[in-house]
Amino acid sequence: MSGLVYFSSGSGNTARFVAALGLQGQRIPIRESQVVPQPDAPYVLICPTYSDGAGRGAVPKQVIRFLNDPSRRALIRGVIGAGNRNFGATYALAARIIAQKCAVPILARFELAGTDTDIARIRDGLHQFWRAPCWTP
Repeated sequence: MSGLVYFSSGSGNTARFVAALGLQGQRIPIRESQVVPQPDAPYVLICPTYSDGAGRGAVPKQVIRFLNDPSRRALIRGVIGAGNRNFGATYALAARIIAQKCAVPILARFELAGTDTDIARIRDGLHQFWRAPCWTP
């Protein structure tokens, strides 16, 4: 299976989710002074949403900086969104924005640090995703 890249804020919800998945993941750092991962294989990005009520700022600046590098952006194969359902229409909005801009599918969404059901569903889904053949015309 190929890798995961994820962003987690100081709350650590996304980091706890990735740890619960039991899969290897590279973390996009919170601070600009820290080294940004440079994946060398295809990956799925896990990204929480942070926005105001109108959806502005949904994609964390650190994730934007990560994806602004063409070599990193070229390896993204899908996105998983995290968020809080209390925010209604902006729930997992970052995943929708990233999927559209990078032309990749949204593979799943989960709330906060995910439930046991989310963890099992997404772990299984990732295994299936990476095993699926790539069909090109």
